Amino acid sequence: MIIIKSKREIDLMREPCKVTSEILHNLAEFVRPGKTTQDINDFVEKTIAHYGMRPTFKGYGGFPAGACVSVNEEVIHGIPSGKKILKEGDIVSVDIGATYKGYNSDAARTYPVGEISAEAQRLIDVTRQSFFEGIKYAMVGYRIHDIGHAVQEYAEANGMGIIRDYTGHGTGKNLHEDPQIPNYGTPGTGAKLKEGMTLAVEPMLTLGTYDVKVLSNEWTVVTLDSKMAAHYENTIVITDGEPEILTL
Repeated sequence: MIIIKSKREIDLMREPCKVTSEILHNLAEFVRPGKTTQDINDFVEKTIAHYGMRPTFKGYGGFPAGACVSVNEEVIHGIPSGKKILKEGDIVSVDIGATYKGYNSDAARTYPVGEISAEAQRLIDVTRQSFFEGIKYAMVGYRIHDIGHAVQEYAEANGMGIIRDYTGHGTGKNLHEDPQIPNYGTPGTGAKLKEGMTLAVEPMLTLGTYDVKVLSNEWTVVTLDSKMAAHYENTIVITDGEPEILTL
């Protein structure tokens, strides 16, 4: 069941979304060669705690950290570690959420670590832009798969693979709510978009195949061909006009 949020609920969601946006903005300076993925997690958790909020992901389904920190071929759900040191040329995706008064945020970015290849930078750029292509259709009168179709068209026109096994989703009191939002699909299908829907739209693109596997830690998802992946996500709200991006 898709939950339509009241103005009060959306206003409550704005608070953790603002904090999430600030953290993701500041990580652009924080991420550099020599940092560990645990350093990134500590930065995220410390900032969320500073604002009197809770890291949504910590303990969610048993996940052990406040941030998913995924490097290079890791698509999502990378578990932070003090032994995983970022090096020049890596790319790192950071996916986070904060919980405030029972409501959640959810957003992700992919960052370059020092100087990266032109190919890696293009992956980051196309992934980000595919989100904005998708949300051109995040308006009343369109349907869920119109968003995914627009992401798919843009990504594939730019030669990128689109992860099929994981999707965007509704979000609110629960981190994952209906509907699922694939990053591909047939236009004109799926649930109708209505004012008050709050959605996490999150393209996950790769430089190669969309086939993935889960590592033995039972969390981290990696590309089967070991090529790089990028992730760009925001929490948005459907309004009576253009969508509002709460985490930007």
